[in-house]
Amino acid sequence: MSTVGTKVPARGRLSGAALQLAVLVVCVLLWQLATAGSGSTFFPTPLRILTRMWELWFSGGIGTLFLTEAAFDDVLPSVGRLLLGWLVAGVAGVSLGLLLGRSRNALAYVGPLLSFARSIPPPALLPVFMVLFSIGFKLQLATIVFGCVWPILLNSADGARSVDVTKTETARAFGISRRLWFGSVVLPSAVPKIFAGLRISLSLALIMMVISELVGASDGLGHAMVLARDQLDYEQLWGGIVLIGVLGYVLNAILSAVENRVLKAVPQ
Repeated sequence: MSTVGTKVPARGRLSGAALQLAVLVVCVLLWQLATAGSGSTFFPTPLRILTRMWELWFSGGIGTLFLTEAAFDDVLPSVGRLLLGWLVAGVAGVSLGLLLGRSRNALAYVGPLLSFARSIPPPALLPVFMVLFSIGFKLQLATIVFGCVWPILLNSADGARSVDVTKTETARAFGISRRLWFGSVVLPSAVPKIFAGLRISLSLALIMMVISELVGASDGLGHAMVLARDQLDYEQLWGGIVLIGVLGYVLNAILSAVENRVLKAVPQ
């Protein structure tokens, strides 16, 4: 039974959010107690990490939305690369996936090639990308796109192939144009699986963004973490890790909200 459009009572949403917050607070408190007692410089307390994050990235003026110069050098370039790479992979993956999914023979012909390509770990191609693009923005973008395009492409193809036969025959019986059939039958049927691929690829884009910045970048969170490691600034290093986790959570929450709205609007 489909759960799309099911409304959760406000009291249930509030209690669920309160429980999630309570679990988070307990985990942070346990982390604080464990690290405060250890006295290790490699594992600073959450309080010291958050203080360092605030000083480094979020203690700016109101005119810059409290972002510091370091935030413009570290955070914003990473977010820009991540979103651009994910969007390029999304457009390419959805377009090719829908075309392959609706072709009778194309997917059978290129299926082995796709399986081979998606089996290659993107970090293994970094030396190849360095030769092709040198160190810089193109290298980072290529790494992100190659790493996250496959879930989108394969889920889009699967969604296009799973169109209900009755809908297809009905559309043919009414003699609607191919463009209208694609937009009113194929695309709505494929939307749930397209979003499934987009969710998976968003997490992969975050991972590929960090990996590409660890290797060849002059700014971004990955680059800042490398500098923090070299300077033995473990509070900044852990701050980068925490910020990447928060960034992934926020982006996933935004995508989930968009997905819910789209699935409610698209006729199934």
